[in-house]
Amino acid sequence: MKSYIQFSYYWAIKPAILLLILVISSSIAEAQTSIGIRGGYSYSGMKYRPIPSIPDQKVHGIKQEPVYALVIEHFFKDHAGVELNVQYLTTGFIEYNAEETLSNETHFKYLKIPFLSNFYFGRSGRFHIKMGPHFGKLIKATDIRREFEAENAAIPILPTYGQPEDNPKRLMYGLTAGAGISKVFGLSTLAAEVRASYEFGRPESQERIFDMTATNLEFTLSYLFQVIKRK
Repeated sequence: MKSYIQFSYYWAIKPAILLLILVISSSIAEAQTSIGIRGGYSYSGMKYRPIPSIPDQKVHGIKQEPVYALVIEHFFKDHAGVELNVQYLTTGFIEYNAEETLSNETHFKYLKIPFLSNFYFGRSGRFHIKMGPHFGKLIKATDIRREFEAENAAIPILPTYGQPEDNPKRLMYGLTAGAGISKVFGLSTLAAEVRASYEFGRPESQERIFDMTATNLEFTLSYLFQVIKRK
């Protein structure tokens, strides 16, 4: 367990530090860098396949969970650059029984680090698109409630992930893409954005279910302040 956590830390945290150093050092040449904060709400979705012979089962996601992020934005050219986020994010699922009278709910709290390519169109008022990979580390898994179990042991439902014996995988990785609008006010920038993420990793580590996939939508506002100006 300890070695796996160290592996997750290496691949989710250390690359972000190296990228941050690269961005700041390259700013000395022809570029500009802004830092700021991003906040809003996220909506997660999840589906799973209990066994290979059964189609995907869709469950309810977690809605209106707050998102907080530190943002570093770096421009190499007038309309292209990169962005690094270090954000706190909550995802999870709610699964109901067949009668929808009982439910199981689990939350996953992550430190998520997207590294995105930025493309802007316009000057003072701009439209932008962003895309790139993200990595992260599971901070905590919590079983909010557990009200029912599978009626047929051969066809499992989503298990718990917040119990000591669950041992969920810690590493998050996937792809993120977004689009939005922004307005420049001198050295400051305000931006509104929608992002969608798809996860390639999964928390299941004991093969209790065959497969699971997760998605996430974020609706956020950002405030950035230019700290290094283009030469």
